[in-house]
Amino acid sequence: MILMMTQTMTESMGAYYSGINGLMRYGFRGLDWTYILVLIGMVFSMIASAGVKSSFKKFARVANRAGLTGAETAARILKAKGVYDVTVQPIRGELTDNFNPRTKIVSLSEVVYNSTSVAALGVAAHECGHAMQYNEGYFPLKVRAAILPVANFGSKFGFPIILLGLFISFFRPLIPFGIILFAFGMLFQLATLPVEFDASRRALATLDEMQLMAPDEVAGARKVLKSAALTYVASAAAAILQVLRLVLIFGGGGRRRS
Repeated sequence: MILMMTQTMTESMGAYYSGINGLMRYGFRGLDWTYILVLIGMVFSMIASAGVKSSFKKFARVANRAGLTGAETAARILKAKGVYDVTVQPIRGELTDNFNPRTKIVSLSEVVYNSTSVAALGVAAHECGHAMQYNEGYFPLKVRAAILPVANFGSKFGFPIILLGLFISFFRPLIPFGIILFAFGMLFQLATLPVEFDASRRALATLDEMQLMAPDEVAGARKVLKSAALTYVASAAAAILQVLRLVLIFGGGGRRRS
């Protein structure tokens, strides 16, 4: 889910900037100090994205001494952990790895599925960590799944509702409702943190426990997954800053055109 998360961050931030630009065109003028929050979110996202790509690239050049591929590693972990109803398959793209609980498929990208690199094994084990969570009924995973539908709705309709309230006085009471809807995206990002951290913890512990990698190789995989974890932290921070800016703008912290 590494690159997928980066793409989600980019799409979320893009939608946010478009909405804010719309607000500036129709309802605000001049310099707005709250743009600092936007810039901070952008910097966090850019640094996190660059970091995970750099870390993966570095350890993608280091082959594990057992000669296992990402696919073989995933299959062994799932079997050892008693997850028998999940299959492993390749998926197109670069670092598009994910676990789909509906289809019960661990999909590994082209740079992971057939690769014997330390980075590939770390990513494969991480996705198996999600399968283990689902198999065990991991509570934070259920919380995130419950928030997802509302978060998706809020990301699509939060800004339109805010704009509707901004430009039609009759609908002005909808502005706080739009902000609340948008805030569910922030809650989803926050709920993602324990899920992703736990998946990485499970991955590293399993790789070591099953002796699929040597200790120094596990250390390399840990660096890759740690870099990936920072993308989730950056995404959550950016989401918090987005909501904070909306609150500042519509709570009197911003400047509204009279």
